[in-house]
Amino acid sequence: MPEQVEFLPRKEILAFEEITRACRIMSRLGVDKIRLTGGEPLVRKDLDQLVGELKSIEGISEIALTSNAVLLEKYAERLKQAGLDRINISLDSIDPATYREVTRRDNLKDVLQGIAAAQQAGFENIRINAVGVSLLSKTSIIQLASFCFQHNLHLRFIEFMPLDGDQNWRNDSVLNGKQILETLVAEFGVAEPVVRVDASQPASDYRFRDGTIGLINSISEPFCANCNRLRMTAEGKLHNCLFSTEEFDLRDLLRGDADDNAIQQQIIECVQAKKQGHGINSDDFVRPQRAMYQIGG
Repeated sequence: MPEQVEFLPRKEILAFEEITRACRIMSRLGVDKIRLTGGEPLVRKDLDQLVGELKSIEGISEIALTSNAVLLEKYAERLKQAGLDRINISLDSIDPATYREVTRRDNLKDVLQGIAAAQQAGFENIRINAVGVSLLSKTSIIQLASFCFQHNLHLRFIEFMPLDGDQNWRNDSVLNGKQILETLVAEFGVAEPVVRVDASQPASDYRFRDGTIGLINSISEPFCANCNRLRMTAEGKLHNCLFSTEEFDLRDLLRGDADDNAIQQQIIECVQAKKQGHGINSDDFVRPQRAMYQIGG
């Protein structure tokens, strides 16, 4: 059965001022890139205002957004004007039937219009994130790749991780990066590996004749040793890994009498508690209670 989603009361969600303060403290510790994700960040009212506030933080070089693009046509121009640098769009298939099966929604048209609006607003290097699940057929993979090549979009396939709300993940439900690459090479020809400029980049990029496609093989080829990401939930819980079962609370500190030094110390403790790996393939792996949309991908 699909998970019944319950929305948090507004008072439990961090205000823009609280998010900005937390990010300002993190920037002093070396964080220089911020991504707004979810869930779906565009359902947050006046998100462009938050983008502007985060953009003003000294030391922040990039503000990015990950969205399902359903509302992007309406907000693309406002986000660009506010200073948003880059957009990632979650799109598993451009085949209407497959899209409907994966998302349980029938709004593919809105997503495609959102992508077009983002490009019209001046966003470049737009990334399309597709989850590698076993139900994706070779035809669906090829269709999506062809679409991205045609529209100058950077496609990335991300191996399905045990963070789905329905808790249906199994090893055999993962379409791994090797299988996807074999499908792409069979259709588009030689794939030339692209040298990574940033060691923390999760994707292994391959250059084809018509464009570049990335593979994020988080299950079959974990890259935990180079991961440098922190995730803060909407209610201010800090995670040092998508699969961490330990949370570090910032909200109480932000809303209490804690000064910046106390908040900074909590962030440092979170980073220091990071494990060597997510351990998905080990016998003692414990699946986190939160789904991906509750943590931020």
